[in-house]
Amino acid sequence: MEKITYNDLLEAGVHFGHLRKKWNPKMLPYIFMEKKGIHIIDLNKTLEKLDEAAAALKTIARSGKKIMFVATKKQAKEIMEEQARRVGMPFATERWLGGMLTNFTTIRKSIKKLQAIDKMLVDGSAENMTKKERLVLGRERDKLEKVIGGVAQLNRLPAALLIVDIGHEHIAIAEAHRLNITTFGMVDTNCDPNKVDFAVPANDDAAKSIAIIVKYLTDAIVEGLEERAKSKEEMDEAAREPEFDENGEEIKVNINEEEGRDGRKEGGNRFGKGPRGGGGNKPGGNRRPMAQRKK
Repeated sequence: MEKITYNDLLEAGVHFGHLRKKWNPKMLPYIFMEKKGIHIIDLNKTLEKLDEAAAALKTIARSGKKIMFVATKKQAKEIMEEQARRVGMPFATERWLGGMLTNFTTIRKSIKKLQAIDKMLVDGSAENMTKKERLVLGRERDKLEKVIGGVAQLNRLPAALLIVDIGHEHIAIAEAHRLNITTFGMVDTNCDPNKVDFAVPANDDAAKSIAIIVKYLTDAIVEGLEERAKSKEEMDEAAREPEFDENGEEIKVNINEEEGRDGRKEGGNRFGKGPRGGGGNKPGGNRRPMAQRKK
């Protein structure tokens, strides 16, 4: 992952905050100065917090858990969707449906409905419908795809949310807090950084600023996924490696050599007593003839 520099952030305009009259006093530790009534964000603090967030996201990705990208602002929609698709993660960029996390079972029903419509369109079942019914079905599919298409492959709740503008996405943050889901967010000077677990102080209104921050965090996720894939391959290779004895010969385990075909010890009857052909309780003994027993 290419390291981000102070000048990169400066050129992207990450340091521009909001007007002083709109500021949140809790952002004071991250404000460098005020210029012409506008707060300037301390980019050294941004770099520090950015690295912390990237390390945490990398760890989550390496563990195989899902990270949901959330941004419904016009200037952030396309950026977030593009980066989420790059790493195969779920995203919500059109609008946040109330209860998308806290009422996930209902959202799953809508996802199944979308999948059922897609199946009908693929296998030709929709061809038996009238033109009007197909038109209504297509419109319903487009509506569902627009709203929940980004979470269609999400089978369980995500482990973390990556958010642009935590003030705008306050419902998503409230649901995440209720379910103890880790939150990462770009925080401007008009927001409370304590509302997210990992706050990155940055300009969340400019497309360039959003792009450079989100791309860097996504690169960290890519690294985590690559490390997970690599460790999985190493484990598979280790499992395939043969074992050798003291003489350097490969050890082969053959169950049939120690046990009979039906699971009995070789040379024993089904009760494990006496030779295979023995019929009595004594080893190697046969039962006495009927005539002798009558006497």
